[in-house]
This record gives sequence, C-alpha cells and structure tokens, in this order.
Amino acid sequence: MNENERAQSIAYSVQKRLEDAHFICVDSNYDLAIAIGGDGSFLRMVKENDFDEEIYYVGINAGTLGFLQEVKFEEMDQFVQSLKDSSYEVSPLGIQETTVYTEEEIQDFKSLNEIVVRNSLLDTCHFDVKIENRLLEHYAGDGMLIATSAGSTAYNLSFGGSIVFDDFHTLQLTPIAPLNSKVYCALRNSLIIPENKTVTILPRSKKNEFMVTVDGVNTSFSNVQKIDTVVKQKRIHCLRFSNTFVDKVHDKFLS
Repeated sequence: MNENERAQSIAYSVQKRLEDAHFICVDSNYDLAIAIGGDGSFLRMVKENDFDEEIYYVGINAGTLGFLQEVKFEEMDQFVQSLKDSSYEVSPLGIQETTVYTEEEIQDFKSLNEIVVRNSLLDTCHFDVKIENRLLEHYAGDGMLIATSAGSTAYNLSFGGSIVFDDFHTLQLTPIAPLNSKVYCALRNSLIIPENKTVTILPRSKKNEFMVTVDGVNTSFSNVQKIDTVVKQKRIHCLRFSNTFVDKVHDKFLS
C-alpha cells in the first residue's frame, strides 16, 4: 500500500466496508491480496507474495494512471458486493522468468511487467539477441526492453511498443534507441513473441557489464555471459469486474 494520506484513508474505508460485509481482514495467510495505490503498489504486493499462484490479486486505485488497479475508489460498494456475490472473473497473467548468468554466479528473477537490459555505465550496448537459440540480430543501441503482455501498457509504451491484450502470455522486444547506419543495423520496431520461447541476450563486447532492471528495480552485473528470459506456465490470478481491457485502454489513455 502507498503510505500517502489518501491511500491510508482508502485503506481504512476498504477494511471497514469489507468487515461490515462479514469478510475477515488479516495480514497473512489470506486468499485475496488487495493493493491500494498505483501500479507500483500492485507490483510490490505481487513481489512480496513471491508471485504466489494460490492467491487472488486485485488493486484499488489511489495513484495516478493505475492501469493494473482494477477498482476505482468510487466503485467500492460495487466491488464489495461483487466479492459477496462472486460476480467477478479470474484472469491469469503470465509471469516473466529471467536468469542472469555471470562468471561468478547465476541469479533468477520474476517480473510482472518487464525487464530492461542496459550497459551499467549507460554506454552503447552491443549484444546478440537470440530466440530459441536462433539469431535474431546483432544489436547496438541504448538497450532492450523485454515486456510481458501485462507490461505492454507500462514502460514499453513509452518507447513506442505495442499494446497487447493481457490475456495473451507474450514477451515483447522493444529496442531503446537502436543504432542504424552503414555499420550497424537493428530492428527499429517491437517484436512480439509467444509464451515458452526463450529470449537470450549474449554480450558481444569485452565490457560485459550490464544493468538489469526488473519491474523498476536495478541490479548491476559484471562479467555477464548471457541473460535468458521467458514466459512459461507460471501465472498469477487477478480479479476482474465489469471493465474490459478495451475499456481500460480507452479510460486510461484516450478519454
């Protein structure tokens, strides 16, 4: 939950309405996790629960855009009634699983929105991009954003990536300022990849120091050998109410 005053006030109101409807509010061993705030609050909630597939997740928007936040505060009465009536849908969201291999260690990460791969010193990146061990391109540029379908409306959109319905479980490669000249040639547009196909980043320069940003959290690595990322069968389960994905795109970006 956000710590701002509005979020605290909404949290108190949500808890009271749920308890008045005879729901039990607890801090652990819960069936439904509720994030109050913006999309950052939702991402933190999922991460703090280690992307548990047995929990249902929902967000109440007390931030700004709040694309992951399903419920507006003014919809609280309908939200509580829908929980009582079980009149909601359960939408699975594919989880991105990333492994960073260095000379010294192997680290695993999970993300709901995206990873971003850049040079640690923000120099030009030089790496090969492979899909299922087949070479896609020799990339040169500022970096590569690899987003899930759920993350297609987040950072990915800022770099000109495509919006993807979140009931597809895809990855999207979106280049960040790719170089194109007589020397370098890289894709300028996003490429959407189906689930279960692994994307591999292979450094091509001796300075294989990279910063990997996982849902907004930066980690720097030295001596990177390769980075693998994929969406497999792992899902989290989110509650959905009356608004469709099209409704949300219109409401958040166009109205």
